[in-house]
Amino acid sequence: MVILVKLNACVIMRVYNTHHMESERPRRLLSKVLIIVFFSLSIGSSAGAYYFYGKYEELKANPQKIAQDEISVLLEKVGQLIDLPSDETPTVATVSDPEKLKSQPFFAKAKQGDKVIIYTGAKKAILYDPTADKIIEVAPVNVGDSAKTDEDREEDTSAKKKSSAPSKESDDNE
Repeated sequence: MVILVKLNACVIMRVYNTHHMESERPRRLLSKVLIIVFFSLSIGSSAGAYYFYGKYEELKANPQKIAQDEISVLLEKVGQLIDLPSDETPTVATVSDPEKLKSQPFFAKAKQGDKVIIYTGAKKAILYDPTADKIIEVAPVNVGDSAKTDEDREEDTSAKKKSSAPSKESDDNE
């Protein structure tokens, strides 16, 4: 009987061990998969951090790069619609409040977000709608005296007349 009990205990232990090992196998596999996923995510986030840190350093070295890239893309799009002067770099502005500009005929059809491209050398201004990808208005630009008001022009004219009139001292000396 003792032998029989020992034999049954061995069989029971073997049956328990095979069931126990079968339930351990998925756990081991799951832990291996989790470790692989963890290291993959760690490597991926490290690579992403390295990439974005490089971009940050690049922008820190040249802060105008984004604006320059935006302007070159904008000029490329507008250049497909109209011939642009190639010998100068334009000034680019964005319409932020079209209601303030409605009194000027050039901005009559302007919307928020439209771009104004000004070529001072070519004396040309272009109003461009980037969402519709079309040119809304093109107008000549007067640089210099255009900033003066009518009163300023009258003062300049009267000052020139006074300076061109002969003075009494020069008449008396003769």
